Amino acid sequence: MSVSSQSKVQIAAALTAAFCGALLVLASQHAAAQSAAIPPLMLPYGSGWSGGIGGRTLAPPESYLPPDYLNSPEQLQAAIARGVPADKVKAYLQIRESNQLLPPESGIGPITDDPAHPFFNNGMREIGKPSTVRIAGLDSEAARNLKPWALEVVKKQNALALAGKNVEARHARCWELGVPGILEVPQPLYFIQTPDEVVMYNGWRVRHVYMNVPHSKNPPLTWYGESVGRYEGDTLVVDTIGQNDKSAVDAYRTPHTTKIHVVERYRVINGGKGLDTSFTVDDPDAFYKPWGGRRPRFLLPNRPLNDMDQICAAGNEDHFDLGLDPVPQEATPDF
Repeated sequence: MSVSSQSKVQIAAALTAAFCGALLVLASQHAAAQSAAIPPLMLPYGSGWSGGIGGRTLAPPESYLPPDYLNSPEQLQAAIARGVPADKVKAYLQIRESNQLLPPESGIGPITDDPAHPFFNNGMREIGKPSTVRIAGLDSEAARNLKPWALEVVKKQNALALAGKNVEARHARCWELGVPGILEVPQPLYFIQTPDEVVMYNGWRVRHVYMNVPHSKNPPLTWYGESVGRYEGDTLVVDTIGQNDKSAVDAYRTPHTTKIHVVERYRVINGGKGLDTSFTVDDPDAFYKPWGGRRPRFLLPNRPLNDMDQICAAGNEDHFDLGLDPVPQEATPDF
């Protein structure tokens, strides 16, 4: 029995379709396997991890704040010493962390406020406290960990703040922040994940984390440096080097050098309600010893990206001559 030319074409087309279909199934299975290996740092779709107060509704603090922070006798006593009413301490601790780095589980922590000048951020109206400016506490383990030149920088910033100058955090002035400084910003943090790259979007700031690759031999110095990542079980570990020295490590403007090396760890907790974030900083030219901190966040459902996440400079000039940082400007486009 002979086969017509038309039949041969039909048979070839059917075989080709079957082969392509098999490839698509294999590709789909491979993609699904890869996706399954990536913990869901950004679920559900269209939601972010908030570092601030979601609208004016507080998320349950137990859903994302570390128990040793929320229930620590030391933290509770420090809050009361700052003048916080005893029945509002937990609300205060929750609002305070909305733009303040938390201490690590152990070891040297970040610079914090001077007990004589307690810091209350703008959210403190929830507990009846007016906002104040940041004055770094210099009688602490964190301050004693600063090299002399770095301590002088913080002292000069304290003097400016006490004089009512340069009082806003740099993220409020639209500056890029570096790592770990970017962790303090209150805008929601979004993750875009692929097997080869994780993109972090925080306000208008974008970071790229390249997965499962080594650092470059001599990466160029940039605001956010070169970040490479890997998963250790359910934890995303981000290792960053190659930062310039134009940023500060916190809102107290604690400086660093180009030798700074930061390792961050991100892990979803409490059934997807919280994001546990911790980090360590090593910079032998700015600090005597490595130090660390935490910046937990809670899931903010139904909070898709919009234009409001990208506007900062508009209307942000120093209208009343308060000595604020100038909003950064660029004379030539970078595209």
